[in-house]
Amino acid sequence: MSPFSRRHFLRSAALSAAAVSYSGWMPRLAQSAAGDPARRRHCVLLWMPGGPSQMDTFDLKPGHTNGGPFMEIATSVPGLKISEHLPKLAAMAKNLAIVRSLSTAEGDHNRGTYLMHTGHKPGGPISFPTMGSTISKALGADEAELPNFISIAPQASLSSAAYGPGFLGPRHGPLTVGSSVPIPAQPASGGIATLGVDDLRNPTVNRRQEDARLDLWRTLQSDFLATHGSASPKAQNTVYERAVRMMRSEAAQAFDLAGESDKVKRAYGPGQFGQGCLMARRLIERGVPFIEIALRGSGGVQGWDTHQQNFDRVKTLSAELDAGWSALMTDLRERGLLELTTIIWLGEFGRTPTINPSGGRDHFPRAWTTVLAGGGIQGGGAYGRTSADGANVAENPVDVPDVLATLCRALGFDPATQNISDLGRPIKIADGKPIEALLA
Repeated sequence: MSPFSRRHFLRSAALSAAAVSYSGWMPRLAQSAAGDPARRRHCVLLWMPGGPSQMDTFDLKPGHTNGGPFMEIATSVPGLKISEHLPKLAAMAKNLAIVRSLSTAEGDHNRGTYLMHTGHKPGGPISFPTMGSTISKALGADEAELPNFISIAPQASLSSAAYGPGFLGPRHGPLTVGSSVPIPAQPASGGIATLGVDDLRNPTVNRRQEDARLDLWRTLQSDFLATHGSASPKAQNTVYERAVRMMRSEAAQAFDLAGESDKVKRAYGPGQFGQGCLMARRLIERGVPFIEIALRGSGGVQGWDTHQQNFDRVKTLSAELDAGWSALMTDLRERGLLELTTIIWLGEFGRTPTINPSGGRDHFPRAWTTVLAGGGIQGGGAYGRTSADGANVAENPVDVPDVLATLCRALGFDPATQNISDLGRPIKIADGKPIEALLA
C-alpha cells in the first residue's frame, strides 16, 4: 500500500500549525532562520522542455500495447517501479514522491510552458510571474549577494512570458546562465560542457576605473531618481545595484566550476544539464533560494518533444537526468542541505500512451506525471494512478495549482500569500489545494 494513502495525526497537527497568515516575505520564525544562509530553504525546478514521456520514465505500462520496449526496475521502495534507464534515481526512491495523476488541458508547447511555470492559462490582461519569481520573492532577501532566482540553460524563446517576472517586475526576474549556448548542449566526445554568466567580469577595466565609472553612474542615477520616483526607474536601479554587488562578491565564484574535479563533474554528467545540476549545488551552498535547470537535449530538437524516435531519445535523455538529479541529491544530503531543498521535475505536458507510426509519442496533457523530492516532501511512493492503457487518470486527479500549492507548503510558506498585480488585483502565489499526502 502506498504511504500516501495514510494520514498521521502528528503530521496533520504540524500542518495545521504551519497554516498561518503570512505578511511580507516570510513569517517571523523563518526570517530568524534565514539569518544563517545555510538554513535557508531552496527550490530546484528540473524543467524538461518538450514534454517528457511519463510512460517511459515514471509510469510504465509493461505488457500493454502502449507500453513500448522499456522495462521496469525495482526501486529502494518495495512495490514502486520506474524505468530501467533511471537506475540511480531508483536507488533513491525513498526521497521521491511520484505524482502519476496530473491532468491539464494545454497541449501546445507555448501555452503548456506558460501554464506550468505560472499556474495560470495564458491570455487576459495580467502578466503572471513565473514560479521562480514568486517563490524566490517569498524565500529570498534583498541584501543577498547573489540573485534570488537563477535559470540555467533556459530556452525562453519558446514562451518568453513563461520565464519572466510578470507583474512582479524586473527585480524578481532571473539571472540566466547558459541561455545563449546553442543546442546541442553536449560537449565533444570526452569533453565536459562549460557554463557561465556572460560578462560577469570585464578584464579591460581595472578596479580603480570601475570605481570611478560607478561613482559617475550613481551620481547621475541619484539625480534621475529624484525626479522620476515611479516604480520602473526604482526597479531598474535595484537590478543594476544587485548586479554590481554580485560582480564584486566572492559568492560569484559559485558560477565557476573550474574548482571542481573532473571526477565530480563526470559524476553529474558531462552535458549542460549535469553541469547545471553541479552549479545548482554550489548556488544552494551560497544561499540562492530558487534555481531552474533545463534538460534541453541535443541534435537540434526541443528536449523531450519526441514525435519521432521516442525510445532512443528518451533513453539518452534519461541517462542525463539520472546522473545529474541523483548526484545533486547525493551531494545535498551529504552537506545537510537536502532537507532544506525541495526539487520538482516537470515539463509542459506528457506524451501520448499510443505510439505513432514514426516510433514517437505526441503531446498529451490529459494524464501524466510530475515528481517532487527532498525537503518537506513525504517520499517513497506514488500518488494517483492512470488507467491500464495510460489514457486517463483513474485515481486522485491533480491539477497544476494543486502541485504549486504543494510545492509552496513543502518550502514552508503559505500558497495563499498574495502579491498585488499591476492592475491592483491581489493574486495568490498558488490558487490550489496542497496535496497533504505528499507533505512530510
